[in-house]
Amino acid sequence: MPTAPRHTLNDDRTLPPVGFGTYPLDDAEAERSVADAVRQGYRLIDTAVNYRNEAGVGRGLAAAGLPREELVLTTKLPGRHHGYEETLASFEESRARLGVEYVDLYLIHWPNPSVDRYVDSWRAMVKLRDEGLVRSVGVSNFTPAQLTRLREETGVLPAVNQIELHPLFPQEEARAFHARHGIVTESWSPLGRGSTLLADERIGELARTHGVTPAQVILRWHLQLAAVPIPKSADPERRRTNLDIFGFSLSAEEMAVVADRPHRRLGGDPEYHEEM
Repeated sequence: MPTAPRHTLNDDRTLPPVGFGTYPLDDAEAERSVADAVRQGYRLIDTAVNYRNEAGVGRGLAAAGLPREELVLTTKLPGRHHGYEETLASFEESRARLGVEYVDLYLIHWPNPSVDRYVDSWRAMVKLRDEGLVRSVGVSNFTPAQLTRLREETGVLPAVNQIELHPLFPQEEARAFHARHGIVTESWSPLGRGSTLLADERIGELARTHGVTPAQVILRWHLQLAAVPIPKSADPERRRTNLDIFGFSLSAEEMAVVADRPHRRLGGDPEYHEEM
């Protein structure tokens, strides 16, 4: 299966071009799916405290038998653990559940602006990175203004911002900000979970033209935006095809067709959403 180059982060570490998402798998499902996903070729595995499956993800990684240094493991800090000391304690709980000595990528899950403690959490995460317990630090669902605040108050920009990104919500402003500041964009809900994107006739026509599935067309769209999609599937064949997106490309016109539709969020707005 052809592959694509890894993304170089602003801390000089690298990130695979596609990840495997684990929400909303339970521990048993995550253990099976993660082990199989790694065997199928996934090297970036994404979980979070609030997915309630860190233990299963850790067992799945161990069962896959791949050397730890070949994997990029991501987990996320929940809103109820914002704060400096709280973040340090939460990380140790995540590390214990995952059964690992270090985490490759640690993200603040949501900014929770009304709580206003994400800068304190960010300082703790930078400490974890400097101590070698975390390889890279980033955020999820942060706006350009919130990213700018982190830089102004700590001098450190996230390596990654994982945001809602799909053809119904292309996030042009956020992606442009990330590109200017060396932040890699990760896409959650890359296939527009809960929408009718996969049944869209124009996307279906592109899929038939290239001999691929509609999901492969959409995931290829993410790749060509320089974003890292994090699709989830408990189905082995869909996992395989979700990773098999490097043997074709979309023209500029086809890229425009994929995103040519009314744009709307499917998830929470980080200016107001609170996730605890």
